[in-house]
This record gives sequence, structure tokens and C-alpha cells, in this order.
Amino acid sequence: MLGMQANFWEDVYQKELETFKDIGDVGEIWFGEESMSRMLRWMDKAKIPENAAILDIGTGNGAFLVELARHGYRNLTGIDYSPASVELARNVLQAEDLADVTVKEMDFLNCQGELKGFDICIDKGTFDAISLNPDNREEGKKLYVQALKDALKDKGFFAITSCNWTKEQLLDRFCEGLEFVQELPTPSFQFGGKTGHSVTALIFKRVH
Repeated sequence: MLGMQANFWEDVYQKELETFKDIGDVGEIWFGEESMSRMLRWMDKAKIPENAAILDIGTGNGAFLVELARHGYRNLTGIDYSPASVELARNVLQAEDLADVTVKEMDFLNCQGELKGFDICIDKGTFDAISLNPDNREEGKKLYVQALKDALKDKGFFAITSCNWTKEQLLDRFCEGLEFVQELPTPSFQFGGKTGHSVTALIFKRVH
């Protein structure tokens, strides 16, 4: 379903994996340090307990899992549909001596109810990639929302960072079974007398 896009990311992570094995360099952190710090600050303020079950949707090279573990979070799972990404993330975690973090090769849109009971689901760009996939845009977005609702516990949190969608668009997309909690501050810019944001970061809560 994710066709060319899947091949692109597979190539990216294959190269990063080879580099990591050669020189121990993790490679790109796609959404950057700032995005990770923003999420961690929110988690501190929201007093998320260290044993909370946390799912990193589209974990990439596992960099955010490493940061979460460094912050003391112990019940961590990362998923990605790219086999090279999963291998890279496992290598990175092993190098950091974090063998107890779970990383699974899995397509979030087709997880068949395997993902359940999470206190927090975090997305930094995966929903963007799914919703921009030209082959199956609307279907992909619907499957994503359903998978998310299945994965979260009642009153569990969903934290999303997006470069492609505005706050209003995300509120519209995630209105079913989720309740908006807050918007996290992101850098703004001025253009033609209006203020805009290049990144949107929102927190939702699962409600039945």
C-alpha cells in the first residue's frame, strides 16, 4: 500500500544502518531534537509515570526511544514498517545498552489489533507520510484513526507532531473517539501580515 514511499524509506534506513555499523553514527533525526524535547517537556508537565506503556509510531532510527529511556521511561515500544529501520533502531538501542526496549516491524495501518493497552501513542511525521501517500490517501487516514483508537487505553494520550496539517485540520481528523487536550508551543513565522506555524504539535485524549 505504501509502495514507492516504503522503498524510499527502506533505502534511507539501509544506508543509515550501514553507516551505523561502520562508524556508530545514528544518522538523521527526522523531526529533530526540538520536537523530541517538546514532547518530553509535555510528558514531564503532565506527570506521565515512568511505567506508562508508550508507543512510538514510525520509530525510524529509534532516537526518540533512546531519549525516552534516558528520561526514565521503562515500558517502551517502537514500530516501523521498514525492516532496515527496525534493524537500525535495534542496533542503536543495543549500543546504548537499552536491550529491554521493544521494536517491531509492523505497518500501523494493518496491525490487526495487535497493538493494545498503550497509555501514550506518539507520532512525529508518520501520519504526515500516510496522509500524503497518493495511492490511498483517504483510506490510509481512516485506517490510521482506527488503529490509533484500538491501540490506546481509555483516557490514554495521543501526541502528534505534523509539518503538513494545521491545528484545525488535525482537530477535524481526530475528532472521533478522541478529545483535544492542548496545543504545544512551536516556532511561528510572519508572512504577509499573518502568523503561521511550520510545525503543529497537539495532544489528544482517548474517550469512549
